[in-house]
Amino acid sequence: MMRPELNAQPPKTPDVRFMHWQEEDLARRLPPVMEERKSAGIEGLVGGLDAVIINTEPERLEPAVRELIGYTGFRINEHYINSAFSTFVLGTSDSPDLLLRSRISGINPFIPFNQAGKTQALPNTRLETFVFMIRDIEKYVDIQRDRGVRFMSDTVLDYPGYRFIQTYPSRFTGNSLGFIEWKGSGHRSYNAMSGNVPHTLTKPEYPHLSHIHGLDHTATRVRAAERNDAIIEFLSLTGYHFDFAVFVKSLNSITSVARLSRDDFAMVFTSGITPYRADAESGPTEMFIHNYGTRVHHMAFRTEEIDTVFHELKVHGMEFLVDLVGSPDEGLKQTFSSPSPHTLIVNEYIRRYEGFDGFFTRSNVEALTRATGRQ
Repeated sequence: MMRPELNAQPPKTPDVRFMHWQEEDLARRLPPVMEERKSAGIEGLVGGLDAVIINTEPERLEPAVRELIGYTGFRINEHYINSAFSTFVLGTSDSPDLLLRSRISGINPFIPFNQAGKTQALPNTRLETFVFMIRDIEKYVDIQRDRGVRFMSDTVLDYPGYRFIQTYPSRFTGNSLGFIEWKGSGHRSYNAMSGNVPHTLTKPEYPHLSHIHGLDHTATRVRAAERNDAIIEFLSLTGYHFDFAVFVKSLNSITSVARLSRDDFAMVFTSGITPYRADAESGPTEMFIHNYGTRVHHMAFRTEEIDTVFHELKVHGMEFLVDLVGSPDEGLKQTFSSPSPHTLIVNEYIRRYEGFDGFFTRSNVEALTRATGRQ
C-alpha cells in the first residue's frame, strides 16, 4: 500500500505524553489527507463494504462454515472451486457477504503476518481482505498507482459479472483492501470461473438465529506506534472518515472508529496507547498483538432479542469471553464469543436500543477490552 506521511518521532517515554502525541499527530494529519482525497479525484469513487474474505486451513474450511451458519443469521449462497480457491459465499439481507475460502494453489501473501506465537500452527488463517464497491475502477487504480499504492495484479481483473483488484497486505494491519465494480443490475455472483459445487452443509433452523442480522463492524488490532498510520492509510484508500476514539487508560487501549455514514459498516481499529513492553504491564490489546499479530480480532453482528440469543447460543455450544455488558437504559448491549478455532475470529453480538445516539459506550468498551485478555 501507499507509504503514509512520515511522522515526527513519538516521545521515548511510554506514558501519558504518548497518548497526547498520538492525538496531536492524528489531528495534524487528517485534514491534508481528506483534502488530498478530494483533489486527487478519489472522493465519491469508493462506496460501502461489499464483502469480507476469510481464509482458513483446507481441513478447517467446512468446520468454519458450519460454525458461522450455526451461530449467525448467514446462509450459504454459493460454493465454488477454481484453480486457486475453494470458496463458500455466505449472505444475509442488508449485509456485506462473508467469503470463506481455503487456498488450493499459489503463494499466500499474508503468510508474513501469521507468524506470531499463537498463530504459527494456522499459517493460512485470518480475515484477509475487505472488498469495497467502487465505480470507475480504472480511474481509481490509475490515481492510486500514481500515489504509490501497490496492487496484487498489474491490471484490473475482468470477470463475466464484475471487475476486481486488491492491494497488497498493509504493513500496519496485515489487511488487504479489494475493490469490486459490478456489471449490470442482475444477480450478483462472485463465482466467475466455474459452476456451483454441491456440498452437504445445511443451516440449522433455530428460531434465535433469525434475530442475528448483518455485519455491523469489525475491529483490527494494530500496534500503538502504528495506530495513526493504519487509520490514515485506510482513509486514503476509501471514502471513510475518522469519527472518534475511546481511550481506556487503565487497560492501555484506544478504540478508534472510521465510518462511511451512520448506517454503513464501520471500520474499527484498536491499539495500545503505549507500545508493548511485557504482558503484565502492556494491557490486553498490545498483549493480543504480541500473541496473534496484527489482525482482525472480531466481527460484530447486529442482534435483536440479545438476551434470548445469548442464552440460546450457549445452549447450542458457543462459549463466551464475557457475559452481556450494558443495558437498555445505557442504550447498548454487547458480548464477545470465544475465538473460533477455525478462523481465530471472535464473534461480537451487539444490540443498540431505540433512541441510542452513539456507536459504543465507554463502559462497554472497557469491559470488552478487558475480556480480550482471556484469549
